[in-house]
Amino acid sequence: MNIIYSEFILGDMRACYVQDEETGSVELVLLPEDMAYEVAYREKPYPDSLVQVKLAGDTYAGGYAGGRTMRQSASVLNLEFEGQDVSHNGDAARERGVRPACSVPESQQGCGKEVRKAEDGKCETVICTTFSDKRGYRYRHYLVWKQGKKSLLSYTEFENGSKEAADLEMLSSFSLSRISPFVGADESGLLQLHRIRSVWSMEGRTESKLLEDLQLEPSWGGHAVRCERFGQVGSMPVNGYFPYAVMEDTKSDIFWGAQLCHNASWQMEVYRRGDDAALSGGLADYDFGHWMKRVEPGETFVTPAAILSVCRSGGVEEISQRMTAALDETVDAGPDCEQALPIIFNEYCTTWGDPSHENICGILEAIKDKGFSYFVIDCGWYRQQGVPWDVAMGDYQVSKELFPEGLNQTVKAINDHGMKAGIWFEIDNVGERAQSYQKTEHLLTRNGRPLTTSMRRFWDMRQEWVQKYLEERVIGTLEKYGFSYMKMDYNDTIGVGCDGAESLGEGLRQNMEASLAFIRKAKERIPGFILENCSSGGHKLEPLMMSECSMASFSDAHECEEIPIIAAALHRVILPRQSQIWAVIRESDSLKRIAYSIANTFLGRMCLSGDVTKLTDAQWDVIDRGIAFYKKAAPVIKDGYSRLYGPKVVSWRHPKGWQCLVRTEGGVEHERKDGLLAVFHSFNGEHDGALEVPLPADGVYQIEEIYSDAEADVRIADGKIVCRIPEDMRAVAVLARKV
Repeated sequence: MNIIYSEFILGDMRACYVQDEETGSVELVLLPEDMAYEVAYREKPYPDSLVQVKLAGDTYAGGYAGGRTMRQSASVLNLEFEGQDVSHNGDAARERGVRPACSVPESQQGCGKEVRKAEDGKCETVICTTFSDKRGYRYRHYLVWKQGKKSLLSYTEFENGSKEAADLEMLSSFSLSRISPFVGADESGLLQLHRIRSVWSMEGRTESKLLEDLQLEPSWGGHAVRCERFGQVGSMPVNGYFPYAVMEDTKSDIFWGAQLCHNASWQMEVYRRGDDAALSGGLADYDFGHWMKRVEPGETFVTPAAILSVCRSGGVEEISQRMTAALDETVDAGPDCEQALPIIFNEYCTTWGDPSHENICGILEAIKDKGFSYFVIDCGWYRQQGVPWDVAMGDYQVSKELFPEGLNQTVKAINDHGMKAGIWFEIDNVGERAQSYQKTEHLLTRNGRPLTTSMRRFWDMRQEWVQKYLEERVIGTLEKYGFSYMKMDYNDTIGVGCDGAESLGEGLRQNMEASLAFIRKAKERIPGFILENCSSGGHKLEPLMMSECSMASFSDAHECEEIPIIAAALHRVILPRQSQIWAVIRESDSLKRIAYSIANTFLGRMCLSGDVTKLTDAQWDVIDRGIAFYKKAAPVIKDGYSRLYGPKVVSWRHPKGWQCLVRTEGGVEHERKDGLLAVFHSFNGEHDGALEVPLPADGVYQIEEIYSDAEADVRIADGKIVCRIPEDMRAVAVLARKV
């Protein structure tokens, strides 16, 4: 028999803790607030648990689960429910020193067997659900809500109260059960999984599949677990999939979403045994990511945090933006200079890794008074004579050939032109031609040998020696020359892990935790520091890293036609105000091509590079008008809600068709305002020339400004924006406002 142990209203979400009376197992069910949980709808033959754990030595689950999932092992079946505590403003969690692993602000709430609503004036609530087993192990699951938010944080703490070491092989950050309780027994074709895939220079492609297509239908006899486990192994957390999943009940129009906040190996699982599905995730387990963590008596271990949400209707866009909005307050609390979304110039696609005082001064003269706030010196400033920049990182001595007087005069020139100076580092990795490459006692190893990939090795960030070395070479350089901006790159992956811990996966986790600690140290040392998160473009676009950085390189697709496709797709996983999009301008570019490149940046943060010292007045006119348009559109980019329209673009590399991203001012957690930005892109393909997208139904709009390379045919009629674009590669952007 299933009973509701407790139930909470968290804004427009309802958290139900459902207990199986026979086993004592407790599940977490998330619903829209206006949808009451009805125990009577169906009894569940296979109780699930909101904590999923596997300890070494405990019996694995049966039903052919081995190698496919570690869920519902004997470690879970041994759990005994102890009780539930609720603290306002996070007091109970703070007393234990518990913090979510993501820098997303924590949260708020109320308790008891009756439905409780969060109390007005309480900024956050933490629901702590505690389990134990007879060996003295204790598990605390935290669900955290902050007043006004449309998402939750979830994480789990393990405490070893026994007299012997415990070896964790899996511990979930979250587990949501009974997806969906609204689908009747034997109904099919109604539950769908949405994932977001990622490969280099094509990040963010959504993949949607019915559970039947994933072979997650229950068997005729109910035997054999059904599980789809997916994730990423290595130090590039967005290399294959984003740590993101959305489950959809297409019949009831309900969406459940989860994002993991972790900068190393992770996994998510869609698990089905019976009619209902469960969605769980956290660190990649021993089977998937070779992770095993030894917890000594008296010690605790806390998982990374997960961002969770649930909503009715609105589609994948709505549930996705509810999760990305979890970082709004963190980014709002960033450097003051970032709040107006200033424009960046990066010289990489101008000098191609060969910056010098002389050529930077020439660039500064070409772009002075154009409206740039940051000038970033990219890779190569440390290049020694005869050694290519891409194999020389790690020593970080200023090149005497490129900067004979050091960087002082160059930074002064940047500042004298009214810009903050930025510089590139790849702090974790070492190039094969650097002297540091031979310091193997300070580099990561695997199975006793230096962990080596093509052209690179990796610092052991756990070592005090390495931390002090990087303090001198990285933070010391930033402080010495007065840099207030760092582009932090990362151009290969450690893979499954490294030596120096109980398992390769734990070695990886510890190393990436130490890397994060170094980043935080740099931020503490340099007030108002602006950090750009880059990992061969977009391989670190996950919430933990995004919470530490002002912005991120969205992709390495710098000069490609697919830039607007990638940039628009990423609105589902990161805030556009943090998505740095490059417009690389070439002297051979037509005015049409320049407008296409500039319009791409309206989908996020504007960054320019390219042949700026060789452009004509006509080319600069298109750029100048684009910069002025971007500055007017910045409030909508900063706080807005996105909808993407157009036919599916099958090939991103050779796109055909068109797309339009419409962004209305005021996000999912903000009051709607008057501004609207519509960015049309036409690719090489057939359309009738008249592109139409609907306007929000909550007002009448009029066009305020249009951006294109030439006069554009755009009008508003019958609740739509109608834009006529020729059947070739072209862009038109429209700013409109309610009247």
